Amino acid sequence: MVKKTVPAAALAVAAALLLSACSSGEKDDAAAKPSNDSGSIVTDLSGRDGDDAGTVLDRPYTKPDLVLTDTKGKKFDLRERTGGKPTLIFFGYTNCPDVCPLTMSNIAIAEKTLPKADQDKLQVVFVTTDPERDTPAELGKWLPSAGDASFIGLSGDFPTIQAGARQMGIGIDAPKKQKDDTVVSMHGAQVVAFSPKTDKGYVLYGEDTSSDQFAKDLPKLIRGENP
Repeated sequence: MVKKTVPAAALAVAAALLLSACSSGEKDDAAAKPSNDSGSIVTDLSGRDGDDAGTVLDRPYTKPDLVLTDTKGKKFDLRERTGGKPTLIFFGYTNCPDVCPLTMSNIAIAEKTLPKADQDKLQVVFVTTDPERDTPAELGKWLPSAGDASFIGLSGDFPTIQAGARQMGIGIDAPKKQKDDTVVSMHGAQVVAFSPKTDKGYVLYGEDTSSDQFAKDLPKLIRGENP
C-alpha cells in the first residue's frame, strides 16, 4: 500500500494543534477535540487504518538546531550527534500516564525485531516537555523502564525545547498545575523519522501507531527509504 504524501506546511499547522493532554486525570474536551482559530475541528492525523501508519511528507522538516543535556549531564548537540543516522524524535514527559510510555514501549518492541547491526544504527530521541521535573537523572531512570536503555533522553530550558519542537511542526505548552494539584502537559504526540541520507524529517507517525506498524517500517527508515 502506498502511503499518502502530505504537504508539510499544511501538516505542520494541524500537527501543532493536535496536543495530547497528559496528566494523572482524564483528558479534557479541548484536548480530545482540538480546534483551530476559526473553531473548526482539526482532523486527527494520529490513526491510520491497517498497516499504513506513517505519513510521508512532500517537504521534509529540517532537523532542529537543539543543544540540550543528556541523561549523563553532558551537552548533546542534536544535529551533530545524530547526523547521518536514522533518527526517531518524540516530545513528551516522564509523568505522562498513557501516550508517552506507550509510544516509547512500542518503539522499543519494534526495535528489538531488527538485526543487532540495525539496532545500533537507530537513534531514538526523547525530548522532555517538562524539564523542571524531568532532570537528566530522572530521564535516565525512566527511559530504560518505559522504552530502552539505548534511548537518548534530553532536557534543558523550556523555551529552547518549545522552539525546537515548533521547527518540526510539534506544538507543546508549558505544564500547568490544576486545582487538584495534578499537572497537565499539552504536547503533540507525533513521532518524526529523520532520514540518514538527508537528515530531514520525512515521515510522521501519530500516537496510535502500534509496535507492529513501527516494526514494519523501521527497516526502510534505517535505509532512508519511504516506508
